[in-house]
Amino acid sequence: MANSRVMLDVLRGETVFPPPIWMMRQAGRYLPEYRELRKKAGSFLDLCYNPDFAVEVTLQPIRRFGFDASILFSDILVVPHALGRDLRFDEGRGPVMTPIQANKVERLDGRAFHERLAPVYETVRRLRAELPESTTLIGFCGAPWTIATYMIAGHGTPDQAPARLFAYREPQAMKKLLTTVADYSAAYLIRQIEAGADVVQVFDSWSGVLDEACFDAFCVQPVAEIVKKVRAAYPDVPIIGFPKGAGSLYSDYRRQTGVTALGLDWTVPLTQAHALQAQGPVQGNLDPLRLVAGGAALREGVDAILRALGSGPLVFNLGHGITPETPIAHVEAMIRQIRDGSGR
Repeated sequence: MANSRVMLDVLRGETVFPPPIWMMRQAGRYLPEYRELRKKAGSFLDLCYNPDFAVEVTLQPIRRFGFDASILFSDILVVPHALGRDLRFDEGRGPVMTPIQANKVERLDGRAFHERLAPVYETVRRLRAELPESTTLIGFCGAPWTIATYMIAGHGTPDQAPARLFAYREPQAMKKLLTTVADYSAAYLIRQIEAGADVVQVFDSWSGVLDEACFDAFCVQPVAEIVKKVRAAYPDVPIIGFPKGAGSLYSDYRRQTGVTALGLDWTVPLTQAHALQAQGPVQGNLDPLRLVAGGAALREGVDAILRALGSGPLVFNLGHGITPETPIAHVEAMIRQIRDGSGR
């Protein structure tokens, strides 16, 4: 049992208490060792595409905290980058791309796609060899809608108005863009699994800005296509879907996409989370700012999740990525509290 990857047990529908733990963005700026390596790497993309650096930063939180799962260190935008779009990361601003025009969607070039992503596959191979046997390795991609929002606006925006307008004005180009990104994303996940990923997660960080019809067309359908293609190649590999902000549409999302488990953001009420858990495994959903605050806010948040969801298949996680200002001591306190098994 010592070498069992406990997160995989949960994703197969088993209840394990205390639940397995990992954190979105667990390799990141809140860690001094990450900041040091980030300086050495030069650009953020150099960090992603250099297997020596990417392996090291992925392993840092595992060494420090002993999480039950490790997620490949990369970025969701390597997919459009590998399709020939330009990409850079500006300090304080994040990713910047040349906005794609409707008439350029047909010209996305995937001929060198896997060649450009070869360093990522190498990172996955090395991680599986270097991680403890008991640690689950998670591969990932961005969902087509979220990828498209950056490709269309050229940068992050508060409500993704550019992508929504593009979809209304250029429906055929939008459909083609989502289909192309879905096809290549599925191929990308399959290669990560071949290289050693045990689980894959699809991040739809911007699903919460859409109305119901657009949610179905832009979030559900492309992710269902990814799930279908990955399952055709690897029927037993669990797939976690994280449609942040999906609210009342979470239940339909699981049913219609076929994902194995649902990643829940922190706004999902625990009564709803409990109902969703009755349909299959859930992951989440602590507010990352409770982790920043620490103390009673953190203890109460952890307790509430363990009480509501600890009696079913749960992967404990945050409801979004850890923020850079999070004190390490608060992460340690959270892990202690979960592994002490209190709160159920």
